[in-house]
Amino acid sequence: MSEEYLDIVDEQDVTIGKETRKKVHEVGLWHRGVHVFLFNKDGKMLIQKRSADRASNPLRLDCSVSEHVQSGESYLDAARRGLKEELGVAGIQIKRLTKFRMNYGINDNEISEIYTGEIDTQNINFDNNEIETVFYMSMDEIKEKMQHEQNLFCDWFVQMMNWYFEKETRLILMD
Repeated sequence: MSEEYLDIVDEQDVTIGKETRKKVHEVGLWHRGVHVFLFNKDGKMLIQKRSADRASNPLRLDCSVSEHVQSGESYLDAARRGLKEELGVAGIQIKRLTKFRMNYGINDNEISEIYTGEIDTQNINFDNNEIETVFYMSMDEIKEKMQHEQNLFCDWFVQMMNWYFEKETRLILMD
């Protein structure tokens, strides 16, 4: 597999260079990411449980798609690529909800956009290398689990859901 390159950005999301994903995370350079919240017709969110092999947050619960934006790629294109690579779906209409910056963890400084859309539950063919399983949770179920079992979730997902639920969050909104 070829080396993945990410655009390096400043805190205003202006591209200032390009580096390998590995180097970006070794040094803590600002880079871009996307997240997608997919909902079924009943309003439940598709949640992924990250695989045990993931370097970051193995076996933790995450939103439907979390993806790095590759060098030269737009946020929207990265979201669409993530839908295809992680869930095996294409052609889903998604819309942008917000843009934010946040420290995701040690040496993980990211400016991200969140997208949302609706998914037909029959179309999912997730990547077993990245995802252990997928399932649906209502917003009430997510709130309940976050309140009593927050360690089940990736921290960035908790922060995004706090924003979604209009609670205190570490997200620094950019729009």
